[in-house]
Amino acid sequence: MTTAEPPSPGTEPLPPAAREIAEGYAFTGPALDLGAVVLDGTAHRGAQVRIPLGVLNRHGLVAGATGTGKTKTLQLIAEQLSAQGVPVFLADVKGDVSGISAPGVPSERTAARAAEVGQDWSARGCPTEFYALGGLGTGIPIRATVTSFGPLLLAKVLDLNETQESSLGLVFHYADRNGLELYDLKDLTAVIAFLTSPEGKEELKGIGGISAATAGVILRSLTMLENEGAGAFFGEPEFDTAELLRTAPDGRGLVSALELPAVQDRPRLFSTFLMWLLADLYQELPEVGDLDRPKLVFFFDEAHLLFKGASKAFLEAITQTVRLIRSKGVGIFFVTQTPKDVPADVLGQLGNRVQHALRAFTPDDAKALRATVSTFPRSTYDLSEVLTSLGTGEAVVTVLSEQGAPTPVAVTRLRAPQSLMGPVDPAALAAAVVGSALAARYRDPIDRESAYEKLAARAARPAPAPVPTPEPTPEPAPVPGEEARGPDGARAGKDDAGVLGMLLNNPTLKSFARSAGSQLGREISRSLFGTSRRRR
Repeated sequence: MTTAEPPSPGTEPLPPAAREIAEGYAFTGPALDLGAVVLDGTAHRGAQVRIPLGVLNRHGLVAGATGTGKTKTLQLIAEQLSAQGVPVFLADVKGDVSGISAPGVPSERTAARAAEVGQDWSARGCPTEFYALGGLGTGIPIRATVTSFGPLLLAKVLDLNETQESSLGLVFHYADRNGLELYDLKDLTAVIAFLTSPEGKEELKGIGGISAATAGVILRSLTMLENEGAGAFFGEPEFDTAELLRTAPDGRGLVSALELPAVQDRPRLFSTFLMWLLADLYQELPEVGDLDRPKLVFFFDEAHLLFKGASKAFLEAITQTVRLIRSKGVGIFFVTQTPKDVPADVLGQLGNRVQHALRAFTPDDAKALRATVSTFPRSTYDLSEVLTSLGTGEAVVTVLSEQGAPTPVAVTRLRAPQSLMGPVDPAALAAAVVGSALAARYRDPIDRESAYEKLAARAARPAPAPVPTPEPTPEPAPVPGEEARGPDGARAGKDDAGVLGMLLNNPTLKSFARSAGSQLGREISRSLFGTSRRRR
C-alpha cells in the first residue's frame, strides 16, 4: 500500500488573501478536512479548509452539475465522520457510494491530488451495513408497520385533504381500540372496507363515520402507493432505527448505506421511508442541544428526487423535521445538482455549503447561477465566473464556525477519498449482507395474525341465531315505607341496575377492556408526527 507524501506545514509562504481565508478555518476543536484554498488556479496546501465537527447538526448542502465530484465529496465527508466515531446514513440512489466499504486503489492521480492539497493519503474503507427497502435489492430489508407510521404521517404521504386525513385518523383510532393490528397495507385496506360496510357503520355511530367517497379516495391512494413498491416496505419485522446509531468495535462510526438504484421511478416509496425514518428518530432520541459531535449524519444523494412532485403537506413535514431534528444531535446533508432543487424553507436551514461547478448554457441556467451567487457571503472572488470554471473535485465552500458565524468563502481543491471511488464488487456486497449480524433479524418477512385475518374470520362466522326474549316476571310489590334492597341486603338506587347493565353490555367498553393494555398504550403514545412510540 502506497501513501502520498505528507504535507510540511509552515514551509509554504501564503499570499495575504489565502492567509486571511485560512484564519477563518483555524478551529480549535475537532474538524473534518476538506482541502486547500485555491487562488488564481493554485492550491495552497498551507491554507486548509475544514468543517467543525460540532456544527454538522446545522445541516448542509453539496450541490453541482453532473460529473463535478459531488458523490466524491459526500464520500470524503462520510469517511472522516466514521473515523471520528460518528455514525453515517447514506441514501445512495445510483449505487456508486457502496465503495465506501472498501479501501481505495492507489494511483498516480490520487497521489498528485494528495500532494497538491497537503493530504496524507492511505487506502482505507469504513465499516458498512447495506440496506434495501423491503428487500427490493441485495441489502438487509428495511420494513415498517402501518401502525408505526400513524395516520398523520401516512396522510401526508398520500396527499390527503383535511377531511380525508380526519377519516384516516378515525380508522387508526378504531383499529387501536379494537385490537386490530395494522402491520401492512392489506390490514389497513381491510379495516377501511369493514368500516364502510353496514356492520362497520353501525359500530362507528357513536364516534363518527366514513363516507364511501372518502374511503374510495384513500383506497385508491393506497393502491398507488403499493404499485410504487411500498407494499414490500410495510410489514414485519419492523426496522429499529436505533441500528443507525451504532459504532464498530474499534470505535469508528458505522456507515449505513441504503441502496436505491430503482428509486427514480418510485419517488413515493423513497419519500415514505424518509418521512418515517426521520420522524421515528426524532421521536425516540432525547433532546441534547449542540454537542461536540453529532449522533448521526444523513446524506441524501440525488435530493431532487425527494422533492420533485412532492405534495405541499410533505414539504411542510420535511421542513419541520429538518428544523427540529438538529436539537436531537442529527445532521442532514442534501446532495443535488442545483440549490434550486431544494425548497427555500429547507435551504435556509442548511448552514454548511459545498458548491461544485454550475453550468450556464441557457437563460434559466444563468438565472439559477445568479440566485446561487446571491446566497453566499460577500467575498473577494467573482463567484459568477468562478462557479462556471471550477474543475472536477473543486468547490466553493462556506461553513459555520464554532461560534455559528459563516466562514469566509473559499474556492477549495478537495481531498481525495481514501475509500474506493466507485461501486463495490457485487459479490463482496452480497457477502457483507450475508455476514451481517442483522441479516437473521430482518431478512425474512413475518405475517402474523392482524386486522386482515381477524376481520376475515369475523366475516366467515355465521350470524348468531336470534335469542327469544323471555316474558318479564312481575316484581313483588314493595312493602310500604321500605326501600328496595339488593341480593346482599344493601340499599340499591332505582337506576343502578339499569346503568350497570348498560355499561357491561356496551360493545365499545367491552372492546376497550380487551385492548386496554397494548392497544391503549399504542394509541395514547402517538407522537406529534402521528407515529406510534416504539417500546425498546
